[in-house]
Amino acid sequence: MSFDIQGKLYEIFEEQQISDKFKKREFVLEIPDGSYTQYCKFQLTQDKCNLLDTYKNGDEVKVTFNLSGKPFTKNGQTMYFTNLQAWRLESAAAGQAGAPAGSQQQDAPSFYSSDADIDLPF
Repeated sequence: MSFDIQGKLYEIFEEQQISDKFKKREFVLEIPDGSYTQYCKFQLTQDKCNLLDTYKNGDEVKVTFNLSGKPFTKNGQTMYFTNLQAWRLESAAAGQAGAPAGSQQQDAPSFYSSDADIDLPF
């Protein structure tokens, strides 16, 4: 199951080589939420680590991610970990592609205008 969210890149961390076969890169997204701002940490892995290379702190982005959770038991105590596994990043402006900067959206035609009433057969 995937989700997406839009926010501002707050912090970008360096890539980490965890093992010979596994690398990750984390980043924090600043997300406005009413009176409170949320700071959520996401993770990119393997070949997706380079997705952050074209962005910098302060950029508005849309992140598509998977939500996963796993239990971990140590010394008889179970703890739960949640991971926000990002797999796509795009500029928030990309969601508005096709509309030139400064252009205004035109209203859809109304079927209830006075001109439409004249053409009715009844």
